[in-house]
Amino acid sequence: MEFCTLFLLISCLSWSLFVLCDSQLQTSQSQVLLQLKKHLEYPKQLEIWYDRKTEFCSLPPSANLNITCEFNSVTELNIMGDKPATKASDFAGFPIPNKTLSHSFSMDSFVTTLSRLSSLKTLSLISLGIWGPLPDKIRRLSSLEYLDLSSNFLFGSIPPKMFTLLKLQTFVLDDNVFNDTVPSWLNSLPNLTTLRMKKNRLKGPFPSSIEGIKTLVDLDLSSNEISGDLPDLSSLTNLKLLDLRGNKLGSHLPTLPKGLLMVFLNNNSFTGEIPTQYGQLNQLQHIDVSFNMLTGKPPPELFSLPSLAHLNLASNTMKGSLPDNLNCGRNLEFVDISNNRLMGSLPSCLNSETRDNRVIKFSGNCLSIAGHHQHPESYCREFKVHVYKSNNGGKGIGVSVGLIVGIAVLIVLLAIGLLIVCRRYCPRVISEQHLLQKSVPENSTAGLSSEILTNPRHVFESSKSEVQILPSCRSFSLEELKEATNNFDSSAFLGEGSYGKIFKGLLKNGTQVAIRCLPTSKKYSIRNLKLRLDMLAKIRHPHLVCILGHCIEVEQDDHCSINRVFFVLEYIPNGNFRSHLSENSPGEVLSWPERLAVLICVCKAVHFLHTGVIPGFFHNRLKTTNILINEHRLAKLGDYGLSIISEETGNYGTKGQEPKSWQMTRLDDDVYSFGLILLESMLGPSVPAKTEATLRGELASLSKQEGRVRLMDPVVLATCSEESITVVISLTYKCICPELWSRPTFDDILWNLQHAAHLQPNISHA
Repeated sequence: MEFCTLFLLISCLSWSLFVLCDSQLQTSQSQVLLQLKKHLEYPKQLEIWYDRKTEFCSLPPSANLNITCEFNSVTELNIMGDKPATKASDFAGFPIPNKTLSHSFSMDSFVTTLSRLSSLKTLSLISLGIWGPLPDKIRRLSSLEYLDLSSNFLFGSIPPKMFTLLKLQTFVLDDNVFNDTVPSWLNSLPNLTTLRMKKNRLKGPFPSSIEGIKTLVDLDLSSNEISGDLPDLSSLTNLKLLDLRGNKLGSHLPTLPKGLLMVFLNNNSFTGEIPTQYGQLNQLQHIDVSFNMLTGKPPPELFSLPSLAHLNLASNTMKGSLPDNLNCGRNLEFVDISNNRLMGSLPSCLNSETRDNRVIKFSGNCLSIAGHHQHPESYCREFKVHVYKSNNGGKGIGVSVGLIVGIAVLIVLLAIGLLIVCRRYCPRVISEQHLLQKSVPENSTAGLSSEILTNPRHVFESSKSEVQILPSCRSFSLEELKEATNNFDSSAFLGEGSYGKIFKGLLKNGTQVAIRCLPTSKKYSIRNLKLRLDMLAKIRHPHLVCILGHCIEVEQDDHCSINRVFFVLEYIPNGNFRSHLSENSPGEVLSWPERLAVLICVCKAVHFLHTGVIPGFFHNRLKTTNILINEHRLAKLGDYGLSIISEETGNYGTKGQEPKSWQMTRLDDDVYSFGLILLESMLGPSVPAKTEATLRGELASLSKQEGRVRLMDPVVLATCSEESITVVISLTYKCICPELWSRPTFDDILWNLQHAAHLQPNISHA
C-alpha cells in the first residue's frame, strides 16, 4: 500500500514538472509574440502581454485571445481585434484611419516575424486592421492545419506557393479585398476540408481544379465576381455546404454531390431548368436558387425530399403548373416560389391555410387564387427573365441613401462656405453685371477656387490610353458667338433637343464648335449660375463631349436678369448613335462589334459621371441622340449634367399634366435609360416610338431565335455571335427591371459589355 502511494506521488510530481516545463515558452518564442504585439500597434487585446517574463502559455483563454503551447513552443494563436473590415468597399490599397493599421505597418515584416513560430498549427487573426498583399513567406508555417485571416484588408492575389502547406485543413480568407482569380492550385492541398473566401473581389472563372479536392466539406466563395460556368461537382462526395451566391456565374446549374446539406446558388445568372438530379439529393436540407434566370417547371421531386426544410425558387422565370398531387416532405418548413410565371392551382401541400407550421410565398405568379397579388394569365404566357438581386441587397440601398445624404450635406457646407468667403472678401460694390464682364483668358482654366468647390477627381482607368489632354474652358461673349454662327443663322442650325437649340459655329482661330442655347431657370442668380457652369466646366473625360466655354446673356434691366445661357462644345462631325443604327438612317450603319464599342465608351463616361466627380452627376437622361460618333467611330456622350442649370429635368409638364411619353418618366434613372439604349442598339431606332409594354414583350421574344429573326436589326443578326448577343439581352433585362433595387450598377454593366466584347470577334476596344 505504501509502495502504491509513493508511486502515485512520484507520478503526480513528474506530471506537474512536465506541465510546468511545457508551459514555459522558449525565450525566442516570447520575443516573437512581443514583436507581433508591436507590429499590430499594441491592440488592447494584447495588453496582458507585458514583457518576456509573461507566462504566455498560462494566460486564461478568452473570446479575443487564446494561446496554446506544446513542448515550449506556440502551436495555437487566436487573436480577435476590433477593426472589422466594414469599409473594405472603400479600400483602395492605402490605410484607412481607425479602420486599418497605420502607414508604417508592413505585411511582409509581420509575416516574417510570424513565421518564426514554426510549430504553429492553428492561426486565427481576425479584424485586426491588417492590410497589404499576403506574402509568399506565409508558406514557412509548414505545420499549419487551420488558417483564418478574416475581416482584414488583404488584397492582391493569394500566394501560389501556399500549395506547399500540405497539412492545411481549414483555409478562411472571408471579408478581405483579394481581387485576383480564385487559385487553381487548391487541389494540391490534400487535407483541405474547409475553403471560405466570401466577400472579396475575386474574379475570373470558377476553377475546375476544385473538382479534385475530394476531402472538401465546406465551400464558400459567395459575394465575389466569379463568372463563367460551373463544372460538374458530383465528385466532391464529402461536400456538405456549397455557397456561391452573389457572383456572376451563368450557364446551367451544375450536377451536385448527393451528400450535400446546404446549397446557395442565388443571385447569379443561371439559365435553363433545374436539373432533375436535384430531386435525388435526399440529404439536402436547404437550397436557394432565387434571383437567377431559370426556366421550365420546378421538379416535383424537389418538394418531397425527406430532409428538405427550406426551398427558395423565387424571382426566376419558371413557368407551367405544379401537379395537384404534389407531395411535400415532412420536414419542409419554408417554400418561396414567388415572382415566377407559374399558372394553375396551388397544390394542397403548399396551402399555408392548411399547414400552420409551413411558410409559403407564392405572390407574383399567375396562379388561380383570388387575391394574393397574382398576375393575369396573359402575363405568364409571355416569356420574361427576372434579374438577379444586386450583391449588396438592402445594404446597397442604405449605402446609396447615405451617399445622397452625404453629398447634400457637402453641398450645403460648400454653399455656406461660399457665402462666408464672398461676404468677407468680396467688395460689395462689385455688381453681378461686372462679374460677367470679367472674362477668363483663353489659355487659362475657368474654374472655382478649391476653397469653394471640390475639384473633380478622376476615376482610375486600367488603361492609360484613356487619358487625354483636352482644352480648358473659358468664357465667351455673346458677340463672339454671333460672329461664329452668322448671328445664329438658320444655315448653322443643327437641331433641337430636350435642352434647347444647337448651332454649328466657327471661331476666329478656325475651331469648329457646337453652340447649345439653354433656357434657364429664373431662380438662379448670376453668381449661383456661374458657379454651376464652372463646376460643369471642370469635367473632362475622353468619352464626354468637351465643354469649351459658356456665355451668359443678361437682360439690361435693374435686376440684371438672366435671359439665356450658351454652352460652347467641341464639334463631333459624324452624327449621333441613332443615325447609325439602321439601313434607313442617314449615317453609315454600325456592325454589332462597332455598336458594342460605342456602348462601352458610353458606359465608361456615365460611370465617371457617377463616381469620378464630387458631387456626382446623376439623372443624365441618356438617349441614343445624345451619343455622338466622331470620325474614328469613338463615342462621346453629350448633354450630361445639364439638370443642374435647367429646370426642365424632373418637370415633364405643367402641374397636373401627363408626360409626353412613358420614357420621360423613366429617364431620371441612368441605368434604366441605358437599358433602353441597349434595346435600341439591338432593335434599331424604332424603340422610342413604342410603348413600354410592347418593348417588354419584344425583349422577352429575343430569348428565342425566331424572335430575334423577326425583331432584331438585320445588321446585328448578321454580325453578332450567339454568345455575345445573349449576354447583352440578359444585361438589358436587368437594366429595365421594374424593381430599382435589383438593377445593376454601371460597374456591372461595364463588366458585362466587355465580356460580350470578348465573346465577339473583331471588336476594337475603346
